[in-house]
Amino acid sequence: MIDQKEAISEKAVLIGVITQHQDEAQSQEFLDELEFLTLTAGGVAVKRFVQKLERPNPKTFLGAGKLEDVKAYIESHGIGTAIFDDELSPAQLRNIEKILDCKILDRTNLILDIFAQRAQTSSAKTQVELAQHQYLLPRLTRLWTHLDKQKGGIGMRGPGETEIETDRRIIRDKIALLKKKLVTIDKQMAVQRKNRGKMVRVALVGYTNVGKSTLMNVVSKSDVFAENKLFATLDTTVRKVVIKNIPFLMTDTVGFIRKLPTQLVESFKSTLDEVREADLLLHVVDISHPNFEDHIASVNKILDEIDSADKPTIMVFNKIDAYTHETIDEDDLVTERTKAHYTLDDWKRTWMNDLQKESIFISALNRDNLEAFKDKTYEEVKKIHIQRFPYNDFLYYEYEG
Repeated sequence: MIDQKEAISEKAVLIGVITQHQDEAQSQEFLDELEFLTLTAGGVAVKRFVQKLERPNPKTFLGAGKLEDVKAYIESHGIGTAIFDDELSPAQLRNIEKILDCKILDRTNLILDIFAQRAQTSSAKTQVELAQHQYLLPRLTRLWTHLDKQKGGIGMRGPGETEIETDRRIIRDKIALLKKKLVTIDKQMAVQRKNRGKMVRVALVGYTNVGKSTLMNVVSKSDVFAENKLFATLDTTVRKVVIKNIPFLMTDTVGFIRKLPTQLVESFKSTLDEVREADLLLHVVDISHPNFEDHIASVNKILDEIDSADKPTIMVFNKIDAYTHETIDEDDLVTERTKAHYTLDDWKRTWMNDLQKESIFISALNRDNLEAFKDKTYEEVKKIHIQRFPYNDFLYYEYEG
């Protein structure tokens, strides 16, 4: 893991591939995201290396020639870290370390490091620690490569293997202990959710860094931590909100990301339970991001995996203040109009106009269109509230009449 103090000025190279499953545009976008992750972790990305392959090399991820290019750059520029955009197998990690002779991180390791830095509560810390140990277990052998450099294999193999097996047993025991601890935490959180009564629950979901915490702060008048970095929020935050005459609970959840490590999806089950038990989802989208449609698809995929895709949902297109579109000169007869040229009004006339899903365009930061957002949320919460408490209709008539 990256040492936080050391990482302040840590220089790194980023490495990705173009394959039959990931074209050049996608590869660049993933590397943009990896650069943001590196910045969030405290590092600085100084160079990118990309290779076109049918599939990543099973031994070294990149081809031998490209890896030599990376090695030459690292040595000539004094780079201490190489970060790969995909999860590396234990064998790949070991082989690449031997060739590059520097710190090697993959996307999973980097995300785990950020989570470790950001975790505040006992629950989040336990979940991150479990994910780290599950990631580390199959990669233990690389920690013992110093034994390879000692002369004479005979007489050295036994102690080395025994040491590794001892460490494996310690980590397996630690994983079992952390899982037990999480079961206890899950039970406590389930009791907390039950103690909140029958109030309508609204969960903010969305890709990481789309402005969920900022929106939470504005609507609930609270001070949830928010900044322009990935995974600013790890711990689930619940606030009581009242719009007009209806109180409900609003939950801010951890942001999703593509290529999210499976260990984290599993260990952050407690956070995802908040989404599972929500009555209404506010799916927040950063419409100023050029690939926001891919982000929506990634979030919907995870919602589907946790059986929450069919819940009532309001699509909240945030950051309209930062949205810009490309323009075409009237005399330009060659350039074809694409989605990059859509204005916000153009977008509103596309699939976003689907009557099956409510949508609203806002800027949480500048509070643009916030009253319309509150009205729409109020109407959806009111529908759920009336279904749950049919005899409380007079409250609405009293307010509206």
